[in-house]
Formats: sequence, structure tokens, C-alpha cells
Amino acid sequence: MDDETDLDKAAIGTELAACIAEARELRAARAADPEAADYPLLKQWQADRLAHTYADLLASERYRHAAEFFLSDLYGPKDFRSRDDELARVVPVMVRVLPARALFTLLEAVKMDTLSESLDTDMVRALRAAGRSHDIDAAAYVAAYRACGRRADREQQIALVDYIGKTLDRLTRMPLIRVSLRIMEGPAHLAGLAALHSFLQRGFDAFSRMKGADEFLDIVTRRETAMMKEWFG
Repeated sequence: MDDETDLDKAAIGTELAACIAEARELRAARAADPEAADYPLLKQWQADRLAHTYADLLASERYRHAAEFFLSDLYGPKDFRSRDDELARVVPVMVRVLPARALFTLLEAVKMDTLSESLDTDMVRALRAAGRSHDIDAAAYVAAYRACGRRADREQQIALVDYIGKTLDRLTRMPLIRVSLRIMEGPAHLAGLAALHSFLQRGFDAFSRMKGADEFLDIVTRRETAMMKEWFG
């Protein structure tokens, strides 16, 4: 799907609604878990690991904003329930007003979020089975990672990071997207869509500042792939 003309906005909207529903179900089940605090503990450990792995990018004047966006909005411990609720309400509107490429990027971001939630759920189960859900260290994390398996899903998670990044990079070269985001800011806040608009704006701004994302994405893909292979042994 590299050509705007190949993108079916109605089909994207249908898939987006299904992904949002799946993510909301996962989060609802997690909220009802008697030991729900295990999930933010895992997410925080993962966020700390990422901050360590990408300390050089976070310290880079050129790459810092993109690294912060990935760590907070795609890989991080942030609670996305507000964004999910907003998206669920406005999918038909998004299909009408957003260019197909921007809509598809949003779909891929929600796909990645849903996949990450599913993987995290399995990780918490594996940590609990080992008695380490309240005491996570590198050895416990890697053991749980191996116990979960799901290598194809881990590979897809990395591929989605690369795809979303490349698409955001492409979007920064489309003047229409910049204008659309500025026009949408006021109405989005009035309509209760602040979280969604903020996500789109932060991603756009972060990649605009890089002025080329190839090296950044290559670093992330190589490091995450190497770590995945090492952890699967």
C-alpha cells in the first residue's frame, strides 16, 4: 500500500473500528483483573529498558523528539483509553476528513498498540507463573519473553514501528497534512478529541524536526531485532 490510490478509506475505517474494539476489550479485561497493578509495573520496566537502549537517540538534538514520541506514544506506559474512546466515536468522521495515507497510519498505530497490549497480557501471565510479576529484572523478563513465544508477533511489532515511522516521515512532506492538523486543533478540543489530535500532532511534529527518518528507523529496527533474537536464544 505505497500509493494513495491503492488505499480504500472505507475498508481502512472498518479495520480501524475492529482494532479499536479489540484494544478496548483487552484494556477492560485488564482493568477488571484483581492484580491490575502488575500491568503498569511491566510497562514501566519496558519503558526504562527502552530509555536505556536509546539513550543516545534521546540525547541527540536531531532525533530526541522522534525517540520520545516512540517511547511514549507507541512503546511507552501511557494509558490510551481516552484515545480509544475518542477514536471509537469518530471513526466515520476520520474516514471523511483525513487523507487516506494519514488514516492508514493511524490504523497501523492502533494495530501496534493492540498487538502490544496482547503481548503485555501474555508477559504478565508468564511473570506471574514464575512468581516475578512484582519483582521484574532482566533475567525474569527474558525468561517470560521466551515462555510467551509469539516470535512472529514480535517481528510484526518491529515491522510496524518501521512502517509507521516511514509513513510519518512521508506525511511531513505533504503540506495538506500540516494545514489539516492546524485547522482541526480547535474543533478537536471542542469535540472532546484532544487526545487523538495531540497524538497525530506530536507524531507529525517529531518527524518534521528530524528532516529524514531513515537512519533513526534503521537504528531502532536493528537494535530491536538483535535484542529479540538474543532473547529467543
